[in-house]
Amino acid sequence: MTNDTTGGWSGWRAATEAALYGPDGFYRRPEGPAGHFRTSVHASPLFAATVARLLCRLDEELGRPDRLDFVDMAAGRGELAVGVLAALPAEVGARTRVHAVEIAGRPAGLDHRVEWLSAPPENITGLLFANEWLDNVPVEIAETDASGLPRRVLVRPDGRERLGEPVAGAEADWLRRWWPLPAEEGLRAEIGLPRDEAWAAAVATVGRGMAVAVDYAHTAAARPPFGTLTGFREGRESAPVPDGSCDLTTHVALDACALPGGRLLTQRDALRALGITGARPPLSLASTHPAEYVRALARAGEAAELTAAGGLGDFGWLLQPVGVGGLLVDGPDGPDGLLVDVPDDEEQ
Repeated sequence: MTNDTTGGWSGWRAATEAALYGPDGFYRRPEGPAGHFRTSVHASPLFAATVARLLCRLDEELGRPDRLDFVDMAAGRGELAVGVLAALPAEVGARTRVHAVEIAGRPAGLDHRVEWLSAPPENITGLLFANEWLDNVPVEIAETDASGLPRRVLVRPDGRERLGEPVAGAEADWLRRWWPLPAEEGLRAEIGLPRDEAWAAAVATVGRGMAVAVDYAHTAAARPPFGTLTGFREGRESAPVPDGSCDLTTHVALDACALPGGRLLTQRDALRALGITGARPPLSLASTHPAEYVRALARAGEAAELTAAGGLGDFGWLLQPVGVGGLLVDGPDGPDGLLVDVPDDEEQ
C-alpha cells in the first residue's frame, strides 16, 4: 500500500455509500439482502415471534396505548415486519402500526398493513428495531503509517487501497476515546462516529418506548487489531470491493453507540430472557405426541442456531429505553451477559 495523495480516490465511507446505496447499488437489487446472506430474521420465524413478544411486553409497560408502533429499520424486503405482524396477538395487532424503513422500493405483494418508508416516523410510541442496520452505515477506516500516525484509508472501485491524510477533528477524537490505535504500522480501526450519530437520530424518533439495535459487535475491551471490513456475495464472504457487486460490512462498536441508560447484551442472553432457550423437548413426547415432538425438535434446532456461541448468539443487542421504567429484557452480569450499562450521567 502506498501513501500518495493524488486524485481519483475516496475514503471508504464515500465508496461504501455509493457501492451500497447509489443508483445501481447493492441494496437496490431486486433480490434484496436475503439473496446474499442469512440474518436471524431469515434463520427462523422464532426471531420475529420473539421480537413480537418484546413488543407485547413494551405494550404493557406503556399502558396498552390506543396506537402502538413497530418500526423495522433496514427492513430488507419486509420479512421481519410481516413476521412480527403474524406473531402478535389479535388484540395487540389491531392497535399496532407497522412501519418498514428501507432505501429500496416497496416489494410487490407486501402485506398492505406494512407502511413502507425511507426514514422512521416521528414520535414513535412502541418499538424501533434495527436488525443488522448499523453495520451497513458507512464509516471511514484508519490505518497507522510507518511513523505510527493514524491516516484515512483511501480506496478505488476495484478495491485497491492507499493511505491518505491523517485522521483529524471529530474523527480523531472518536478514535482516541473509543478505538485508540497503538503506534504500530498496519493496525486498523473503523471510525464509528457516523453510526453513533445515526443511532442517536433513530432513538430521537422514539417518543415513548424502546429502540433496539442488533448487530455484529465488539466492545472497547476487545477491538479487532486489523478491523473487520469484509464483503458478502451470494451467501459467501468475499473481498470487500466497493463496485456495487457485494455487500460491504464492518462490525459495530455498539458500546460507543449507547446513549445514557442503554444496555448491551449478547443475543443469546436477550433471546433467553424472552423465552428462547434451544432446549430439546422431552423424549417422552415422542411416544405420546410424535407430531408435536417433531415440531418441538425443529423449533429447538432453530432456537439453538439463534443463540449459538460463535454464531448468531454472539451478536450484540443494544437496548435503549425512552420514557419507560424497565428494560424488559434482563441479562446476567459478566462477559457472556451484560456487556455495557451506561450510567445516566455519563457524558456522550
